[in-house]
Amino acid sequence: MECDVTKDDHIARVFEQIGKRFGKLHLLLHSVAFAPKDALEGEFVDTSREAFRVAHDVSAYSLVALARGAAPLMTGGGSIVAMTYYGSEKVVPHYNVMGVAKASLEASARYLAYDLGPKKIRVNCISAGPVNTLAARGIAGFTEMLRHYETHAPLKRNVLPDELGATGVFLASDGAAAITGQVIYVDCGYQIMGM
Repeated sequence: MECDVTKDDHIARVFEQIGKRFGKLHLLLHSVAFAPKDALEGEFVDTSREAFRVAHDVSAYSLVALARGAAPLMTGGGSIVAMTYYGSEKVVPHYNVMGVAKASLEASARYLAYDLGPKKIRVNCISAGPVNTLAARGIAGFTEMLRHYETHAPLKRNVLPDELGATGVFLASDGAAAITGQVIYVDCGYQIMGM
């Protein structure tokens, strides 16, 4: 189903169709982010007001809007999982406004976890190491970032897509029934390193 996360009518239509077809929802995976290409180059200080707005609308506010649509269908509780990145807490050259938007996404997940907890809906983030995707290749210096992680992460490699999927399945399962409002790092240990 088409869903432009910047359009409330698209979001409402998708959840209406899901409700009619399935009756309930157990998992919502938020794996969408965007910033204009020029905002991922040069210096953060040069980020335009419009690029800042777009990055936050698509990358962070969409989690709030999607959670609002999903929650009524999670009648027996559920799991909302958002994809984030280490650039939310540390400066990653060229990640720029996307790092700030990911910080907003993580804070939004915590507030949603608080609001939705009484409904037995858990909200967590997976902070993935760099994964070689089409979107990631749009970040200047991405190849160097992959090499850096492989060299400096304790496991001396980069994360694999199926490892991220396995973490998502865990967060959706009863095994994670007491986990909410958290950022789970799936980055081969890179996040623990100081040097």
